[in-house]
Amino acid sequence: MIKRLHPGPRFCKAVIANGIVTTAGITASNANADTVAQTSDILAQIDALLAEAGTSKANLLTVNIWLRDIAHFAQMNSVWDKWIDMNNLPVRATVEARLAAPELLVEIQVSATV
Repeated sequence: MIKRLHPGPRFCKAVIANGIVTTAGITASNANADTVAQTSDILAQIDALLAEAGTSKANLLTVNIWLRDIAHFAQMNSVWDKWIDMNNLPVRATVEARLAAPELLVEIQVSATV
């Protein structure tokens, strides 16, 4: 059985299947904010999606992070390091990429066990 959370015209915010929840790439609600604020907003959205799926960041498996400018790596990590469960670290990739809109500075996608 596949459960889709928050379907939109092109994709869902998350899909749950075979005991795994996978999110779409999540971007900030306020795209005019700086890297720290965008990262904080995205991680709060991820917390909410994981909770809705019946899990939490303690069960993260993988994380993909895209930064508009890799020079913002430390700023993003300043928020990440306070948020992540240090006893249950996922695998993670972080790369620089052109995002869907110029005001988007960060995009994060995760998967976790349910």
